[in-house]
Amino acid sequence: MSHLGTEATGKITTQVIQSRKQKGEKITALTAYDYPSARLVDEAGIDIILVGDSLSNVVLGHENTLSVTLDDMLVFARAVRRGTKRALVVGDMPFGSYHINEERALESAVRYIKEGGVEAVKIEGGRTRALLVERLVENEIPVMGHIGLTPQSLHKMGGYKVQGKTLNSAQNLIEDAVTLEHAGIFALVLEGIPEEIACLITERISIPTIGIGAGSHCDGQILVYSDLLGLTFGHQPKFVRKYVDLKSIINQALTKYVLDIKEGKFPADSESYHMSLEVVTKLKR
Repeated sequence: MSHLGTEATGKITTQVIQSRKQKGEKITALTAYDYPSARLVDEAGIDIILVGDSLSNVVLGHENTLSVTLDDMLVFARAVRRGTKRALVVGDMPFGSYHINEERALESAVRYIKEGGVEAVKIEGGRTRALLVERLVENEIPVMGHIGLTPQSLHKMGGYKVQGKTLNSAQNLIEDAVTLEHAGIFALVLEGIPEEIACLITERISIPTIGIGAGSHCDGQILVYSDLLGLTFGHQPKFVRKYVDLKSIINQALTKYVLDIKEGKFPADSESYHMSLEVVTKLKR
């Protein structure tokens, strides 16, 4: 019995992602949080869909990513999984799901795979996560790393600040990247670091780098779905490119809807169901 390869069927796997770097092909990634966003992202040909813990902010309305729980993430992951056919689905491990001990982290990651349907997990942190990465990979769980500006370290960093701006901090980032690669991650997110450091890391390691606020030299790029579409409220980071202002478009549509109802223009006759005049006449008797 023969089997078609992943390249032939178009399904993106961790192996396909790694081969993109070897071929010099850019990797596309975007977050998604529900069935419709996942379908749209997947059908657009995006390689990686991240069920990001950023949903804590942009979907659930929290001030930061620290409030969202694993149970929350599983609900959204299942919805994304149902809307995805081609892309590699990666689940953000939320704060607290992997910080207590390796056993708890492994249990959380297994739940993510079994219950959420994700195909890999993402963990924030540098070389301090190396042993955990090794443990997860040994248990057949692909891991994506994430260094630089790590939102779950908000309080430790003193806010959302660009990382790696000094010689020492830049050297630490390079060492983090190399150590995580040796630990077994299949790709590495670089967030909020100088372009020059991202370039050095991308050249130094053999696995793909995915940038967000890390310049153009990374092997791929990722943005938050809501930011890209102009659906985010509040401050926008420098690195965000808004491709459309959906917030204004939606606001116009909602305002028109309210006005049409008040002026009796909605629903129109063509949008209503009708009975025969004969039946109506009998009902009125």
